Amino acid sequence: MKKYQKIMTLGFTVLSMAVSYGCKNEPKKEKQILLAKRVEPSNKSNKRTVKIALLLDTSNSMDGLINQAKSQLWDIVNEFTRAKCGNETRPELEIALYQYGNDALSYREGYIQQVLNFSSDLDEISEKLFSLTTNGGEEYCGEVIQTSLKQLEWGKDPDNLRMIFIAGNEPFTQGRLHYKDALTNAKEHDVIVNTIFCGNYELGIETQWKKGAQLTGGEYMAIDHNREVVHINTPYDDIIIKLNSRLNKTYISYGARASEYEENQASQDENAMSVGYGVAIKRAVSKSSRLYNNKSWDLVDASADADFELKEMDRKSLPEELKGKSDEEIISYVEEKRKERERIQAEIAELNSKRERYIRENQKENTQGELESAMLKAIKKQAAQKNYTWD
Repeated sequence: MKKYQKIMTLGFTVLSMAVSYGCKNEPKKEKQILLAKRVEPSNKSNKRTVKIALLLDTSNSMDGLINQAKSQLWDIVNEFTRAKCGNETRPELEIALYQYGNDALSYREGYIQQVLNFSSDLDEISEKLFSLTTNGGEEYCGEVIQTSLKQLEWGKDPDNLRMIFIAGNEPFTQGRLHYKDALTNAKEHDVIVNTIFCGNYELGIETQWKKGAQLTGGEYMAIDHNREVVHINTPYDDIIIKLNSRLNKTYISYGARASEYEENQASQDENAMSVGYGVAIKRAVSKSSRLYNNKSWDLVDASADADFELKEMDRKSLPEELKGKSDEEIISYVEEKRKERERIQAEIAELNSKRERYIRENQKENTQGELESAMLKAIKKQAAQKNYTWD
């Protein structure tokens, strides 16, 4: 193992195509309150979709950046919720996760593993991120890029944006497959590759990380992955955490895996708190946004989906408090929880606005994380080229 420190990254981005193709106005769908049998989310969507594959180096000396990624995940999500395309149209977000450069992975697979296929489930993304561990290994950037291009369903819709963020700090040239071949393939599939080097900016250039980004029109960035972000306490923190607990009680789980999803929601709250109080607050803010949708296991989110049809429900999949109830009673209960959730989410959003203003007025230094700053810089620059704006 070389003595360079390794890196992993995480990033979220926003974009779609614009004008002639890209940011188009979408016709509004009439919302209905529906009860339906649980179904897995459809792969089809009339909305613009941003697809991001995160290729993370999990070899030795990665703990600092892994912690930074965990702590800044929700910052990136919260910024993404403000993205707008066209006339109030909001893009959807799907994230895939790969790890590479870890001796615990298969040599035959090039020390590469798909950790998560494209998903819009923020709890699942958080869970997979927290599952990552580090170990020594060889880092083959070209091969992991090529693997993600082959394995993932990127789609061909020209209105959607497809991006890769790859992080590491070994030479970009390692491996049997030359990185230029992989990047040529990425460009042919309309996938932008952004590179993040952990260490000295000039060293990243010397080891071809900048060249790797330039070949697809992506961004090259260098960060200090060991830098810790200082949390600024505000008068609103404790209130937001308490509101998050109340928010969880508005979920009505259903389906064969209902308890599993519900438990994972609580587990990811605990994971965020384990990284820091500030991270738990930012996650609570994310849970109050449009991107935190759990229609696959929560009746409140499911019943608001215009794609659902009114059907006979599988009573066995309902929680105890709804078993034996009539359709009218179930509808009334779901609507009550919906209104309660909206009140809590609005209160969290209002408190967070005050919290952010308090931080701006009291911070003595830049409180943005290295990873967060790098990712958002790339996101906004490329988004502007696609006619995206930010609230």
